[in-house]
Amino acid sequence: MQASYLGVEIGGTKLQIVLGDEKGVIHERARFNVDLEQGAEGIRRRIAGHWEEIRRIQHPAAIGVGFGGPVDWQSGRICCSHHVQGWSEFPLGEWLHGLTGLPVAVDNDANVAALGEAAHGVGLRRDPLFYVTLGSGVGGGLVARQSIYHGAVPGESEIGHVRLDRSGATIESRCSGWAVDRKIRQLKKTQPNCLLAKLVGSKEGGEARHLGQALGERDVLAEGILSETADDLAFGLSHVVHLFHPALIVIGGGLALLGEPLRLAVAQALPRFIMEAFRPGPEVVLAALREDSVPVGALALAALESTKAKA
Repeated sequence: MQASYLGVEIGGTKLQIVLGDEKGVIHERARFNVDLEQGAEGIRRRIAGHWEEIRRIQHPAAIGVGFGGPVDWQSGRICCSHHVQGWSEFPLGEWLHGLTGLPVAVDNDANVAALGEAAHGVGLRRDPLFYVTLGSGVGGGLVARQSIYHGAVPGESEIGHVRLDRSGATIESRCSGWAVDRKIRQLKKTQPNCLLAKLVGSKEGGEARHLGQALGERDVLAEGILSETADDLAFGLSHVVHLFHPALIVIGGGLALLGEPLRLAVAQALPRFIMEAFRPGPEVVLAALREDSVPVGALALAALESTKAKA
């Protein structure tokens, strides 16, 4: 009988709990919105409650967790969350093991997404692979020889915090979904009759989701936002190229759902920023697993942890 694994994605806005196999196939999924007022305790209650349902029908071999923030991957202790209160120094791996009795591996969500794409997504037979996620924040992960690269505790590959200039501007402050939201809100003030302003309407928050439609209609202002965002991202990724020279750069996260326009803009901008010997640079692709990069990666992490536990 094929072993099953439990994958958990803990982010700033969503919690996903999936059951799947070592091939990265998700068989069952539960998705919950994160209640910021209830914080980390509310998320833990959700996990504990759902585990009671799972244990009646399934017996997973191990658990893998992708957590949205810096993690001590060796102990499973959370450093902090930049979005949800109550996670600082919490022993998540120990807590989950106590709850379930199963082997548990916890890592940063971007690291886990990189593993998912390397093992079961667009990165098959492409090594090394660097993954950048463009969501509410910006994160990164590097996989080489099917293993996540780890620096000193509590983290590594934090591309979102790479500075773009000496004023302190970061990739996250310029290229995250929230950054694009801000650009569109500013555009509404200066160009209230533009297409993006009309698409957004009076609602505030999540403005970036309208960018794709505006690009599809070849709106010049939308194209300007895309070009600026892609240029900043490519400049930041040039540092990754010079340090690690990955064979593949994978763009994932919610903003990556813009698809080919974003990928092409980054791919065309990147060679301008890298040394001549490295040009044209790594291939830039979109995440094949799309929004499942983290949960599929969590299944891969669980499978590796199960193998370690048996050794």
